[in-house]
Amino acid sequence: MLHLHSLVRRHALLPSIQLRRVFFSTGTSASSSGVTASPDPHFMVDYLVNSCGFSADDASKVFKTHPRLRSTEKPDAVVGFLRSQGFEGDNLRKIIAWKPRVLGWDVETKLAPKFNFLHDMGLSVSDAVNVVMLHPDILSVNIQNTLLPKLKVWESLLGSREILLKNLRRGNRFIGNSIENVVRPNLNFLRDECGIPEDRVSLVIKSHPSFIVLNPNTLRALVDRVDGLGVPRGSAMFLWILYVLHAVSREKFEAQVKLMNSFGWSKSDFGTAIKKYPKFASLSIESLQRKMEFLVKDVGIAPLDIAYHPTSLGLSLEKRLIPRFRVMEILKSEGLWTSTNKLHELFSLSGPRFLQKYVFPYKDKLPKLHEVL
Repeated sequence: MLHLHSLVRRHALLPSIQLRRVFFSTGTSASSSGVTASPDPHFMVDYLVNSCGFSADDASKVFKTHPRLRSTEKPDAVVGFLRSQGFEGDNLRKIIAWKPRVLGWDVETKLAPKFNFLHDMGLSVSDAVNVVMLHPDILSVNIQNTLLPKLKVWESLLGSREILLKNLRRGNRFIGNSIENVVRPNLNFLRDECGIPEDRVSLVIKSHPSFIVLNPNTLRALVDRVDGLGVPRGSAMFLWILYVLHAVSREKFEAQVKLMNSFGWSKSDFGTAIKKYPKFASLSIESLQRKMEFLVKDVGIAPLDIAYHPTSLGLSLEKRLIPRFRVMEILKSEGLWTSTNKLHELFSLSGPRFLQKYVFPYKDKLPKLHEVL
């Protein structure tokens, strides 16, 4: 696999003869459409309507942001090139609307090198279109001075080119964030003040790079929230709780605390549950309330026991908790319930293990057990 630096050197420019072949094949070159040197200052509005499918109103808005064009020569070349790279319809119009200046760019020196670079990194034609649609600033930044250094940092943080490309394809919006003003300060803060080494942070950002591009002040406030739960910064769970809570607003978090207080949990109990099962904090208020009401009122589990065994809160109420509780009730009604397992273990058993232990031994005598699962 080529290194990023070699990709820049290898395909800095698309050969002129190749460009000409592209434009003639798409039928949108200056020679095929005729260069229009129009004295009418609004000729580009008609051009955008007729050549790209803009509405008259949208074309006027685009023209207002780039009124200096005096002919269709460069727009013809740009539109032809973008179409040759897979931009059509809405995607083509969105790129032009986002960056009207692109219509005046030189294709050979400004646009072609970007797409060559993306393709040689390992992105297919359709992948490159998707990446540019997600990160249109890629078109305007300098490869050598901006894009290349940024991608090198991300490749290092993520661990490989493959993971970098995977995240680009998945649409994770992280490329546009500043390495010096956002990423590095966050990494330094987590390492120096929270005691979390960069290699541990990379385990999180390999799948969720958006975590490390939080506003540095937001990250510090998030750390304060986790500190308030009594989670030691040096513990292995600290980072994972940070990761989960970064997607939970303070308002939702406070609503969760208030809800669990209504069931008798203290702030310490709330912290215990999150330390044992961080994903608990990502559950909706409605889901938490329904599950707590079921576990406490119907099943009879003490709220404090749930705090120390919170994984049940992450299970489906309709598909896991209620059916298994009904199995237990049926066995009890028949005098067949002999299990000494605690109730949270009943819910957490794997499907095959649950069937083997509580259903199969009674399949002839109680066939209805299958019906409730």
